[in-house]
Amino acid sequence: MQIGAHALVFTGSFDEMGLTHAIRETKKAGFDLIEIPLMDPAGFDRKLAARLLQDYDLASTASLGLSESTDLTSPDSAVAAAGERMLTDCLEIVHAMGGTHLCGVIYSAMKKYMEPASAAGRASSASALNRLAGRAADLGIHLSLEVVNRYETNLLNTGRQALAFLDEVDHPNVSVHLDTYHMNIEESDLFSPVLDAADRLGYVHIGESHRGYLGSGTVDFDSFFRALARIDYDGPVVFESFSSAVVNEDLSRMLGIWRNLWQDSGDLAAHANTFIRGRLHGVESIARH
Repeated sequence: MQIGAHALVFTGSFDEMGLTHAIRETKKAGFDLIEIPLMDPAGFDRKLAARLLQDYDLASTASLGLSESTDLTSPDSAVAAAGERMLTDCLEIVHAMGGTHLCGVIYSAMKKYMEPASAAGRASSASALNRLAGRAADLGIHLSLEVVNRYETNLLNTGRQALAFLDEVDHPNVSVHLDTYHMNIEESDLFSPVLDAADRLGYVHIGESHRGYLGSGTVDFDSFFRALARIDYDGPVVFESFSSAVVNEDLSRMLGIWRNLWQDSGDLAAHANTFIRGRLHGVESIARH
């Protein structure tokens, strides 16, 4: 199992200075990998990222959320096609960096929808993801679909919805991506969804209810980590937190970061690394009971 941090914990820009800072600080905090958001795939320097990751001996994954202009569920076929092309480009970036996963809201736009997902939109997204999963498999990359709250998509708000959608995608190279921040909003508990997903859980985000320091909010981490142990989960576990002290104004608005719960990325990240590893070590001991 690899324990990682989202790059937005450290920086909101991914030029040479921002990328170097994020990778260096992720390693300094004790993590095994960094999740890099591909917010601007066309402008991302994949060669620089690959070199820095090698220099700091850090594994990588990548994530993103689609926009209205790249929404795979759009009734406009040109928009859906643009989304598929962009995700194909992202796969090439992940491959160039030596990454293993592409995850996030890669099945619809990441936005507040004003109506339920349509059957046609679901089918369009599932079909595109099936094709993308084949290309990803050729590159040695796994796709994971992040389950987020109702204010960020109308398609996958619970683990069970994601499992049903995986059946529609119908490709073994696609899995469920659970995030404790979103689960705390939408799920009945933080134990059952993990057991339901079982071997189809491919990626995990660890975030507190208020996006701040782990253990200072309302997320039931005890149940969540016990569930991970029950299914012998061995995929990436990545800490995620946001503050407008780090990310830019546009992203702060999109994520609803209206108040800052932290200023010091290094302290926050080191605490998260210790917290996650401590919880994992604790649940491992249950097997000896």
